Amino acid sequence: MEVEAAKLIGSGLAAIGMAGAGVGLGVLFGNYLQAAIRNPAAAGQERVWLFLGMALTESMGIFALVVALLLRFV
Repeated sequence: MEVEAAKLIGSGLAAIGMAGAGVGLGVLFGNYLQAAIRNPAAAGQERVWLFLGMALTESMGIFALVVALLLRFV
């Protein structure tokens, strides 16, 4: 196998992590919305944890993108 082909395969596999981040964000916001509808008084207190979880989940997607780009172009 050529080195360029291995780089492309590795880059594609690393990019799969971005799909996981998208699914994670959907689950996170969906569960927050369900909790906010059930108990609107506590929704404000949980918003901090929502944003923290969103930032951590999105950072995993960005890390996957960086690894994919590093494998592709370096």
